[in-house]
Order: sequence, then C-alpha cells, then structure tokens
Amino acid sequence: MTGYFAPQGGLPPQTALMTQRAVFTEAYAFIPKGCFSDIVTSYLPGWDKTRLWLIARPMTGFSETFSQYVMEVAPGGGSDSPDPEVGAEHWLFFTGGVATVTIGGVAHDLDAGGYAYIPAGTPWSLRAEGQGPARFHWLRKLYEPAPGVSSPEPIITSDQATPVRWMPDTGERWGTTRFVEPEDVRHDAHVNIVTFKPGGVIPFEETHVMEHGLYVLEGKAVYKLNQDWVEVEAGDFMWLRAYCPQACYAAGPGPFRYLLYKDVNRHAKLRGPGAFGR
Repeated sequence: MTGYFAPQGGLPPQTALMTQRAVFTEAYAFIPKGCFSDIVTSYLPGWDKTRLWLIARPMTGFSETFSQYVMEVAPGGGSDSPDPEVGAEHWLFFTGGVATVTIGGVAHDLDAGGYAYIPAGTPWSLRAEGQGPARFHWLRKLYEPAPGVSSPEPIITSDQATPVRWMPDTGERWGTTRFVEPEDVRHDAHVNIVTFKPGGVIPFEETHVMEHGLYVLEGKAVYKLNQDWVEVEAGDFMWLRAYCPQACYAAGPGPFRYLLYKDVNRHAKLRGPGAFGR
C-alpha cells in the first residue's frame, strides 16, 4: 500500500467533454483530479523552479483553520525561506521524487511516503535533489499555544515506517496511520493517512466539529458528503467544513487511502474571529 497519486498538469484536449464531477456546496467542496490542470497552478515568492495547486485555504463560513498545497518542485528548485507567515506550523507528505528538507539545521532526505512535521517558529528549507520533480503536499496552520503545554518537536518519519492502527471489530479493513499520538495535546491538528481495504466502511455518518481535508492517494470508493454519495478515486480532493456528515464504502478492487487533515485538542474560541461574542 505505497501508491501515491500526484497530478501531472497539462490540459484536456479540445475534444473532451467539459462536464466533470466538481461540486461546491455550503457543506463541502469536491475537486476531482481532472481539475488539476496547468491553468490553475500558482507560484510562490521565495520558491524557485516550483509550481503548486492551492486546494484549500481558510474561508469564513467554511473550513477556517488550514491551507493545503500540492507542490511540484523541479530538480534543483526549492526555497531557503519557504513561508513568511509568523506562527505557522507545517506538514509535508511526499508522493514522489526526492528532496532534502533541512529543519533547524539538520538535513533529511525524503522521498515517496516521507512525512515531516515542522513546528511553528522552526527555520527550514527544501531543495529537490532527484532526476525528476519532488512532489508533496504542504499543509499549513497557525499554531495555537495552550497554557502549560510545551511546543511539539519536529517529526521526520514515513508511511512505510509507521504501522496502520486498525479500528476494533473491523477485521483490519479500516485503519489509520497515525504519525502523532492522539493524546499528545502539544499538537493542535493531525495529518494522518486513512486506509480501507476492499469492503471496509465507515459504518455511521460521522458528524463532528473538526474540519477536514481529504486527498485520495490510492484506490477508489463511494464517499458520503453531507446528503450526497460521491464516487471518488485517486487524485480527488474533498474539503469538509465543520459538522459535514461523512461516511465511506470502499468497494475495491484494491486499497483506498487518503491523506487526512483535522483540527484537534484545543478549546473552542468564545471571543474573537469565528466566535459568537466579543
């Protein structure tokens, strides 16, 4: 279970049907892989030989806590000053190529399946080192300190080095690759990988306050988003606001896996942006 889909860009031919599966609703957005074309790529100050698909950003009334980029860095490209946002923490998950990620002065080589967590305030840089582009997801969030809680440390690991934790009573059909222990309250968000084997299901409509970004790395399934059952496959992205009901049925023929973001482990804000009162 190590296949990781990455968009290649390009444009559909003029003979292609324009109708696809893209949906934007008050509860969720669904971006199919066919929307990852050249005309929606972007570039970043401070990054060279790099383009990206920006697939999630904070939006008032929608998912408000994180941004997510699908990065493509050509050989020799990268950045020595990746992000000017003060207070941002970062997660990198690699789907292809090779890059050297230097965190706090320590260099790490990461390839497909590689995972890095970079705490807020930690200097870092990235350079693509392989023969082809380095491809990875970059998720960002403003870190929320908590009284009496220390800041988390950097994490360098991989999908291959982290076992799947299967949900109880599922016959090892539904599980999560957890890169951080759930009870570690130093972390205010998780970026993990969820795996379903053929026949695996989320057996109820999950409805909760946590926001989600789900990028399908491998396989196909039908996914319940609010009131809609949607066919999803590798390369599709689902963006769920708080309280959007969700469920899943993975029919196969192979594993269905997605990279999952969710915000956790902090009090609900009662004052300030996003709160009811002042």
